[in-house]
Formats: sequence, C-alpha cells, structure tokens
Amino acid sequence: MLQYFYIPLLLLVVLNFGVVAISEKALGEQEADRVNRLPGQPPVSFKQYAGYVTVNETHGRALFYWFFEATTNPHNKPLLLWLNGGPGCSSIGYGEAEELGPFFTQKNKPELKFNNFSWNKAANLLFLESPVGVGFSYTNTSSDITELGDTVTAQDSYKFLVNWFRRFPQFKSHEFYIAGESYAGHYVPQLAEQIFDNNKKVIKEDYINFKGFMVGNALMDDETDQKGMIEYAWDHAVISDHLYHSIKRVCNFSLEHPGDDCDDLLNQYFDVYKIVDMYSLYAPKCVNSNFSTTPLPTIPGVAPKSFSRIEGWHKRPTGYDPCLSDYTEMYMNRPDVQAALHANVTKIPYRWTHCSDNITFWSDAPSSMLPIIKKLIDGGLRVWVYSGDTDGRIPVTATRLTLRKLGLKINEDWTPWYTNNKQVGGWTVGYDGLSFVTVRGAGHQVPTFKPKQALQLVRHFLANKKLPSAPF
Repeated sequence: MLQYFYIPLLLLVVLNFGVVAISEKALGEQEADRVNRLPGQPPVSFKQYAGYVTVNETHGRALFYWFFEATTNPHNKPLLLWLNGGPGCSSIGYGEAEELGPFFTQKNKPELKFNNFSWNKAANLLFLESPVGVGFSYTNTSSDITELGDTVTAQDSYKFLVNWFRRFPQFKSHEFYIAGESYAGHYVPQLAEQIFDNNKKVIKEDYINFKGFMVGNALMDDETDQKGMIEYAWDHAVISDHLYHSIKRVCNFSLEHPGDDCDDLLNQYFDVYKIVDMYSLYAPKCVNSNFSTTPLPTIPGVAPKSFSRIEGWHKRPTGYDPCLSDYTEMYMNRPDVQAALHANVTKIPYRWTHCSDNITFWSDAPSSMLPIIKKLIDGGLRVWVYSGDTDGRIPVTATRLTLRKLGLKINEDWTPWYTNNKQVGGWTVGYDGLSFVTVRGAGHQVPTFKPKQALQLVRHFLANKKLPSAPF
C-alpha cells in the first residue's frame, strides 16, 4: 500500500523499496497527464497517463507518450518501453491498440475491449510515438522534419526518457528494458547505445537503470535481411524457381544499389505481395479497406538500401483481423479521444495515421546494427531476438542469417519451447550473450497473432529465464 506525506514543495512516496521524493512540479505534471477514462473504455484498476514530453525547447519539439502502470504491484514491476518502426509508424497505433497494449479497438463499435494478454500484466508499459512527425508527436520548427534519421530519432528518444523519468521519478529505480519490432531493429539498439554510453557520464539523477532489450522480426542487417526474404519466399512457395535463381544470380545485396536489372527482378518478386499478405503469409487480406491498400510513404535513405527503393517494399502492415487498422484510425481521430489523451494540443494540420505521410526524407540509416548489438552484448546487457515464423517481411530465415553473421558461440542449439497447454510455441537458440526465440505460426506482429505466447515470451525475458523446454 502506498503512503503519501507532504512537506513543502515535495511529496514523499513510501514504497516497499524505500522513499521516493517527488517534487510538486513533477506531481502536477503527472496529474495533468492522468487519463481518467477513454471514450468506450472498459473499467480497469490500473492507472494510465498520456501527454507530451519536450525534447527540444528551442525548436518546440515534443514526443507523445502513453503509459500504463502494471495491472498488479506496479511498484515491484520493471518498466518496459515499446517502439514500432516504419520508420515513421506509431507505437500507439500498432503496439498499444493492436498488439500488446491493454485496449484494442473494435470493428463497427465505438467501445474499446480489454486485451487479456496485455504486456502490462508483466511490466509497467510505456509507448512512444517517435520521431516527431509520427502520430501526435510534433515540432514547431518545420525544418526538423527534413532532418530526421536514425541518429536524431535515437537522440530525441533518449532525451524523452531523461525528461520522462524526471516527471515520474517513482519509476527511476525500476529495472528498465526496451522492446520493439521491424524497423525498431534500428531504433532499439541505437537507443540502447545512447543509454549505455550516457550512463557512464551523466549525473546520478539522470542515470537510467537499463538492463537489456528485445527485438522481434527486426531489420538488423541489410545484406542478410534482403537475402533472407528471397530465400524464405522461395522456400515457402511464394516465388518461382526461375525468379529465385535469377535474383540470386543478378542481385548482390552487399551493395546499396545492385543495379537496374536487379530492381526489375525485385519488382516481380514484390508483385506476389499484392495478392498475399507479406506480413503473414497465411492470414487473409483486408479486401475492402482504403488503409491497407494505401502504401507506406517512400522515404529515401532508409534501410535496407536496395529494397527500400522498390515500391512493393512499402506495404502497410495489418493484423490478424486484416482490417483492424481501419478501426484504430477512426478511433484515434475522434476529438473526444484526443481530448482524453491530452493529444493534438497544437492542432496538428493533418489526421492521425498509423504511419506518417509527412516524413519524406531519412538522413542516415547504417546498413547493419550488428556492431552496436555486439558492443552492448559485451557490455553485459540482456539481448533477446524473436521471430514470428510466418512473416515474409523480415522472415525468420533473414534473422537466422543475421545472427549467424554476428559470430556468437552457440551454447544451446534449436531447442523447442512449450506453452502451458503442452504445445510447441517455437524454438530457441542460446548464444553466448544472446537468446533467439521463434514463435510458431506468428506473423510480423507477433503479439497480434500469438498473444498468449507473446506474453509468455516477455515474462521470461524480463525474468531472464529460459522458456520451458518440456511440456508442462
């Protein structure tokens, strides 16, 4: 039970692990961000907060967040930040509303439904819309949008965390983790590196109790990610033998621009994903949707350099209900919803969308995250990589090739793991300093397709425990 004691300009919160001082300023900011109840929200007992954290006062640059305390014992649970990728896609639109958050939108209903496999059953759960131009995050300096890239995104996300912890100091001592999927294979390691490096030199008040990160179906290495997509498509009967062998003969994915002949072949390859879902090969497509048929914006400069030049690469992800994202966009654009979330306070001159149409340039995107990942493994951080095995976008084949390239010693090879109904949930490989987990039957957004298994996965990651290797 929490006890509160007031002294001038300070609130002392007595928790089971000691006394945390919260200034009146921070307390006021928390209260201003408190979300009492969303339109159509089912009743819940945990607290939630949403609002803006300024990351650059001079430019008027602010990132939007949505935070949920754990369903039980939040003072004892770790803090987990979730990031979606794109680049330019919303962690709230995908992560919160369609994958692992407490509240999901519904078809033809104004009400939200509670997600029984929400990750705030395992942790205090923080979602961030990053960089500026994504979702409700904004800047008052228009030139900021033209200067975005991996580096700016990581720096702003780090600044967000420092300022967020100043607003919520009661979570400062909690173990902190980051997780994400897809292009967050860039975002997560780069933010992790920012925290890791800055923790060595910051003042005590800004030290982050960072323990590790986890990425799923993640873009990590251009060469192996692209090569793995082709291998996976052929092995899963998506492309012909002729096209497969032609791409292998013509396309050198170690180059940024393999040439026009390769581009022609890749266009043929992506044609098949006009009729089946790249993000989940065996799920139905949404056939009556403006959302799912509108491609992601083409952003020059993003990784992977070869595929990102092809129009077919820029396909929007969808979920198990392939039209789910339509419902989310309708809900998030409701004025009463935005008011409840303290969002869109500057009256952004465009609709909220899952993926930004305003980001048209990306200044930097390293071709490989492997050097950063290796550095952080050597630094003692916990690193897990997982992969839904029906995803064609960043397939399990690509991830296996990428991890092989990392060159780590294998301590435990290709072991099945089990769910509590005695079914095989997937397979694991224990590397020296990294754990790899496959999730059987899951597409690109693993928590959407296999919510029960995903919650089991994150619980074991946070506890640093191996997944069960025998039925139980």
